[in-house]
Amino acid sequence: MFTLKTIIASFTFFIGSVLLVPSGGYKVGDVATDFSLENIDGKRVSLADYKEAKGFIVIFTCNTCPFAVAYEDRIEALNKRYASKGYPVIAIMPNNPDVQPGDSMDAMKARAKAKGFTFPYLMDEGQKIYPQYGATKTPHVYLLQKTAKGNVVRYIGAIDDNYQDASAVKTKYVENAVDALLAGKEIQEKETRAIGCTIKV
Repeated sequence: MFTLKTIIASFTFFIGSVLLVPSGGYKVGDVATDFSLENIDGKRVSLADYKEAKGFIVIFTCNTCPFAVAYEDRIEALNKRYASKGYPVIAIMPNNPDVQPGDSMDAMKARAKAKGFTFPYLMDEGQKIYPQYGATKTPHVYLLQKTAKGNVVRYIGAIDDNYQDASAVKTKYVENAVDALLAGKEIQEKETRAIGCTIKV
């Protein structure tokens, strides 16, 4: 038989559980909030800094994941192709550097210099931004389009369909999505499964 005490305790546990369950992050069509994160040059970067941008290719990535490393040149190519068209790459390193020392700010600076990154490479200090987005892997892409409502999520997932071999890629998900937005067309594949390493917390 339930007593008032057990009912209250059960209700309190239920409410606590509901509050602790993560939202799962953004879905396609959601408006993404802005952030202010430290870049490898020591300056803070926000999406609002890009007054002329039409949107953003936000990529959660890192130095240490083999999948992320395999995609570095392709991420750079995305920025070179689309930044001038209004869709710059904004890379965010979401791992805890205490757990993954190879993803420290100093390591990020060294990697960016060695690879010649032309895009911002930001540290998710305190790991506050990646959970908002719902990122689970490195790399994990969120394509945002600037609208009157804010930065609307238009695509979530992988960069393309072959992390192992860039020359064997059959479908370039991010390129197709950005090209569709630039042409004012509907994105055919709005969500794919991100392939990569789990984010280290």
